Amino acid sequence: MDKRYSSRKQHRRAHFLSSLVALGCVVALPQALRAISLTHSEALAIGKKIWQNECNGTIAGLTSWNEGENFASLGIGHFIWYPKGQRGPFEESFPKLVSFIAKRGAKLPGLLLGIGERPCPWNSRAEFLQAQNTPEMKQLRQFLADTVDLQAEFLISRLQKAPPKMLGEAAPSDRPNVQQQFERLASTPQGSKGAAAVDEFARSAKAILTRRVQNAPAERRESRWLSGWLQRVNSYTRG
Repeated sequence: MDKRYSSRKQHRRAHFLSSLVALGCVVALPQALRAISLTHSEALAIGKKIWQNECNGTIAGLTSWNEGENFASLGIGHFIWYPKGQRGPFEESFPKLVSFIAKRGAKLPGLLLGIGERPCPWNSRAEFLQAQNTPEMKQLRQFLADTVDLQAEFLISRLQKAPPKMLGEAAPSDRPNVQQQFERLASTPQGSKGAAAVDEFARSAKAILTRRVQNAPAERRESRWLSGWLQRVNSYTRG
């Protein structure tokens, strides 16, 4: 990877990649990533798989705020919600998720009404941790637990837009391999060949994440997260 490559893009790409691997490894991708239509039971099964791998299948795991970060990570896809006045290299995805869920007719808790203009109500990780047993946090967790299927559908809608996004944000040296793995996933059916394509895509993902850590600014200490990222990728593959 070109060391001059933007660290901002590296950060955004790695977070997006973790969600992409999750979906790519549990959804059979159709040719050319045409629209994916799922039944409720299929969406729920996919959502539960991701919930188990990303949040240990617990309701408490649906709400987190990682040390060293300036945002809450919510739901099965670790959707980001920034407090007022805070922004960073990652795209804020939680308001988009809530809007998607609301359009599907789900009832929103009071905390999430008008979320398009409302920042995360907790201004720091310390405030977030202090609020673990408040009514607002309990309502948020229950809402997230009740909408696992819709969160999966939201992730899949993002997956369908993934190829140009990933290619645009990949370092030039990585682009041919990323393109090749997308094409393999899109053209291989379920079964042994599909599983092999998923395994190969996961190997590419792990290589990209490892290089990201190697090229990240030393002060971020990203090596502390690499083991967890790689374990998450592994959890979606046969091995």
